[in-house]
Amino acid sequence: MITARHLFADADALAQRLARDVAASLRQAIAATERAKLAVSGGTTPQKFFEALSLQKMDWPRVTITLVDERQVNESSPRSNARLVKAALVKNEAAGARFVPLFENPSAADLPDFDVVVLGMGNDGHTASFFPGGDTLTQSLSGAAPPLLAISAPGSGEPRLTFSLPKILAAKEIMLHIQGHDKWATLEKAQAGSDIMEMPVRAVLQAAKPVEIYWCP
Repeated sequence: MITARHLFADADALAQRLARDVAASLRQAIAATERAKLAVSGGTTPQKFFEALSLQKMDWPRVTITLVDERQVNESSPRSNARLVKAALVKNEAAGARFVPLFENPSAADLPDFDVVVLGMGNDGHTASFFPGGDTLTQSLSGAAPPLLAISAPGSGEPRLTFSLPKILAAKEIMLHIQGHDKWATLEKAQAGSDIMEMPVRAVLQAAKPVEIYWCP
């Protein structure tokens, strides 16, 4: 369920605030358990956020970073989310963080529950790699889903890997990072309906877990 909406004038302001909020949560986790676990989303939207987060000061060697989902491509591909995270986030102050890829790394399924998950959303209503029409979508959203699954769908491009809904909802904090009036309209449509298979982001928005929205035009 949406518990807060943070609205910003532009992408720079959003990136700075989201980076500060995520960093604060990671510092709290380190103080409480000596470790912090962060799962982020790929694509074009989060790059400025990654850059801003990389400049935040904390005990980064105690932080594990992974992806919410990934295309099944090598890191040499420009479509690789791991490539983006390594280039835009695991640098500057964050150079000492531990990054765990998903592609060709089945041990990623054994990662402990996350402290923070930052999700994105597509105009088709997907989040993570929960694409409408996905061949393992029903399983990915079920309460008995394994932590990490492969999924393919008409709108997904390459076959994907994704953490399942139960794994995402087990995080201490969930943030949904979206930009553009089209994404706001998609969010409103998702909130107005109930069919999860039509717009799988509803599985997150309708859950009891608090979700904070970060949006700019």
